[in-house]
Amino acid sequence: MYNARFSQTLMAGFAGMLALTGCSATSGGGQLPPAQFVALQEGPSEEYVIGPLDELTIHVWRNPELGASVQVRPDGRITTPLVTDMPAVGKTPSMLADDIRLQLSQYINEPLVSVIVNKFAGTFSQQVRVVGATEKPASIPYRANMTLLDAMIAVGGLSEYAAGNRAKLIRFDKESGKQQEYNIRLGNLLKKGDSKANVLLMPGDVIIIPESLF
Repeated sequence: MYNARFSQTLMAGFAGMLALTGCSATSGGGQLPPAQFVALQEGPSEEYVIGPLDELTIHVWRNPELGASVQVRPDGRITTPLVTDMPAVGKTPSMLADDIRLQLSQYINEPLVSVIVNKFAGTFSQQVRVVGATEKPASIPYRANMTLLDAMIAVGGLSEYAAGNRAKLIRFDKESGKQQEYNIRLGNLLKKGDSKANVLLMPGDVIIIPESLF
């Protein structure tokens, strides 16, 4: 059942975020091109940024006792053998590997370190949020080549009273420093199977689904 109170809370929080950042969505709403790509790339992309609660595996070549499988703590740090309270959030896996390597070089010669992200939640700016008339309003970790259909499957689709074809996608444009608003046709995508209504998502996208007036 559609949880109206939870959805309203998330939508109010998004409005507050816009106010705090000093950004506003453009009026009218444009259209995004249909999703077109050759191959899916699962999991983190090369530019993935580690976030709180991500699960990492750290390998130290020829020194397995210094490696570990760890979860990034809510405070954004990790602890492994000989490395205490290392900041991890906001770094790519390669950046974190370099920092661990520098720390371990105090104890062993020329350590070779690799960091693998096993389960990822992503930073706030790398999540996709779906609010409004959906079965399970949620923040979803972004992954490479993620589409609108992927996000809707993750939240259980539209609620009974959703006005899917009046939904909006809000995206922050780095060049202009403003929020851009796009029209999306969730009704056509989910109920009619219109592949042209499926679009590629970007980290930080917010999907807002209104209720029908009738």
